[in-house]
Amino acid sequence: MPGGPAESTAPEAWNLSFMTLEWVGDIDGALHILDQTLLPGSQQQRILEQPSDVIEAIQQLAVRGAPAIGVAAAYGLCLASRGCEQIEQVRERWDAAIAPMRQARPTAVNLHHMVDRMNRVATSPAAAELDGVSLRVRLLEEARAIEAQDQHFCRAIGVAGADLIPEGATVLTHCNAGALATAGQGTALSVLYQAWRNGKRFRVLADETRPLLQGSRLTAWELQKSGIPVDVICDGASGSFFQAGEIDLVITGADRIAANGDAANKIGTYTIASLARAHDVPFYIAAPSSTFDFTIDGGEQIPIEERDAEEIWNVSSRQRPAARIGYRNPAFDVTPASHIAGWITEAGVLKPPFLEIR
Repeated sequence: MPGGPAESTAPEAWNLSFMTLEWVGDIDGALHILDQTLLPGSQQQRILEQPSDVIEAIQQLAVRGAPAIGVAAAYGLCLASRGCEQIEQVRERWDAAIAPMRQARPTAVNLHHMVDRMNRVATSPAAAELDGVSLRVRLLEEARAIEAQDQHFCRAIGVAGADLIPEGATVLTHCNAGALATAGQGTALSVLYQAWRNGKRFRVLADETRPLLQGSRLTAWELQKSGIPVDVICDGASGSFFQAGEIDLVITGADRIAANGDAANKIGTYTIASLARAHDVPFYIAAPSSTFDFTIDGGEQIPIEERDAEEIWNVSSRQRPAARIGYRNPAFDVTPASHIAGWITEAGVLKPPFLEIR
């Protein structure tokens, strides 16, 4: 898996007027995030100064999307030794932060990969020769490299997939896999942004993505800012659009992809992929190599996060349900590789066994 920094840490030069996350300051700085729980009604930053702040923001979905939470976790670990100078204190706080950060969310493997990458730097032979301040400088450099790499991957994914978008097409997407989900211009939406910049014209159907409405709250908001035509539909409406022949292509992101290509993404993705297969509509996954987990053979081994039941009833009724009414709230489902036409990565549109990114 690629592990080096991209050539530049400069921000994306494109036309969306927000920054999903940004480290502000030097080694005693802080992580600033766009609080996505408040969108689209309010565009506010949240300043995170401790690893616990980052963990809370990840669990609350204030920062979300597999690539973005990987970057946030890397910076969150840098916050562990904020204000420390002595190497003993730096290492003590680092060791205390690693496990909770890695466990912040179970399904998105980018988080695990980036925490492990940061820890390899912290525990390397070279790091053993550093004093406390020098080690903190080195760790912040690595976190910045992780952010720069994600920006580079996003651009490359857009270039790799842009030709898949037909002129005049209607593209269905699910959840949010745009700039709000990454440190760059997104994964699935990066493909759309690049196709639009290339001169193609199309429209997007963004389903609501229950229960937290990441499609209607986030994807539609982001696409509207970019100038790409978008219509929001109910989650249950996609079948009728497939049946009417109004959908030409489906593209989503992913939170973890197994070695055989099975992909976990926001709950409801498998339903859409099954509809696409039934109607002979190509379904693509767009994700960086950091979303692949080659330690597991298939999707049945992917841990599926179960979130609080309140996410279901509070959005719809805002009234606590009567006693003895149960709720199930899995955050993800797994789409089998047999339903996926291609995996759009920074290395191109790939097929299993993904030798290009192993």
